[in-house]
Amino acid sequence: MTTTATSNAPHKKASTYLAIALVVATVLVLLFVIRLLDREPRTDDAYVYADTIDVVPEVNGRIAELAVRDNQAVRQGDLLFRIDPRPYQDALARARASLVALDKQIALSQRTVDAQRYNAQSARAAVERARAAAEQAADTLHRTAPLLSQGYVSAQDVNLARTAQRATQAELAAAELQARQAAAAVSGVDALVAQRAVAEAEIAIAELNLEFATVRAPFDGRVVSLKTAAGQFASALKPVFTLIDTRQWYVVANFRETELKGLRAGTPATVYLLSDAGRRFRGTVDSVSYGVLPNEGGVALPGGLPRIERTLNWVHVAQRFPVRIRVANPDPELFRIGTSAVAVLYPGRGGDAGHR
Repeated sequence: MTTTATSNAPHKKASTYLAIALVVATVLVLLFVIRLLDREPRTDDAYVYADTIDVVPEVNGRIAELAVRDNQAVRQGDLLFRIDPRPYQDALARARASLVALDKQIALSQRTVDAQRYNAQSARAAVERARAAAEQAADTLHRTAPLLSQGYVSAQDVNLARTAQRATQAELAAAELQARQAAAAVSGVDALVAQRAVAEAEIAIAELNLEFATVRAPFDGRVVSLKTAAGQFASALKPVFTLIDTRQWYVVANFRETELKGLRAGTPATVYLLSDAGRRFRGTVDSVSYGVLPNEGGVALPGGLPRIERTLNWVHVAQRFPVRIRVANPDPELFRIGTSAVAVLYPGRGGDAGHR
């Protein structure tokens, strides 16, 4: 019994040393992981995001041609759908015809105005002639009247001069009245010219509506949520489908507030998707959110601050804030909005820190 106890002592001592070594190694690994996470924060609370727009027609009408299908990739300028253009073609033709008719009316009115102006000029010339005759008759009377007392002229001569003077004054008054009437008759074509500007504006609107009847892709993207077909009546400002902007993809990662120190636009990052965890994608921080809805903030409204739930309600847990990461080399076949992702950040490092 003594020999057995003696032989087990070294064995127990070795087991003790091994246990201590394992504890120390575990602590060292834990410290390394904590330091690594502090230097390179990571989170799996992330998802893929891209900008989207609702594709809506700007005019009403029946869809005459639907050139895309759901989930199809399109290039900028590709035809998406076409509204029946006939009502807008007719409106454009009617506006152009109205302009032609108005131009003819302006030309005819201009000739009339020219004639009116000629009559006014003639009336003004008649006034000048009548005024000259009146002045001459008045001058004759002034010269003749003093000669009557000297016997050089007869009373009849003076009466004739006085009658001539009165007649020329009456003719002058009549000529001035005719001149005023002729001047008032000159109407001009200003009102018709103003109507022409309105007609031109109506043509521009009709051309724009006809252009709006054809809807094309504003950028490279992918069609989603298409739930209609040719023949459906499309209403202005009512979405027909959604178009994802595939020119740039992002990963929105929710990091704890304690990990935001040192983060800024341009901080390098690495992301990978759970759909293909073997591939790594480089990226940079595009922006860090400056607001989330607190748990005590009530119900989140559409378009308001994002709500990020805390996992423990009975412990004060650090709030998470969305960090938007711009992906440098996304795979267009792999990236989908809402795909789960993992993001690793490298604050305080150069632009190549995350390019592993």
